[in-house]
Amino acid sequence: MIRILLTIAILILPLYGCKKESPKPPMPQAQKVKPQESNKASQQTEEKKVETETYTYNPAGRKDPFLSIIEATKKEKEVEKKRKSTKPTEAFDVNDIKIIAIAWEKDRYYAMVRLPDGKYFTLKEGMTIGLYGGKVVKIDPN
Repeated sequence: MIRILLTIAILILPLYGCKKESPKPPMPQAQKVKPQESNKASQQTEEKKVETETYTYNPAGRKDPFLSIIEATKKEKEVEKKRKSTKPTEAFDVNDIKIIAIAWEKDRYYAMVRLPDGKYFTLKEGMTIGLYGGKVVKIDPN
């Protein structure tokens, strides 16, 4: 019995809860404004142009802020070394140079190497090699 009364109350209650509202008067519309007669002050303000401030960034000669400081200094050193070196064997890192063959003549040994750019050179003891001014100390048959 209680269930039936509750279901009836639930069904009837929303019908009585709604009120009819009277319609609201319409909002007044904006009216067009006529421009004022020629005032010298208003003409002067119209003639002035609004200038916006622009900023441009020129990164020439500056370090990239998104690079690691250590990597940036390594790259700068490599570029400097490449510029300074006059010999092709001094333009590459020692790890990139491959030994192809070892030759000898009486008491002297020579090493034939291949550079990363595909060129071949003969090295002998005392020559400078690599980016950081390394020297060939000794060449032996092994």
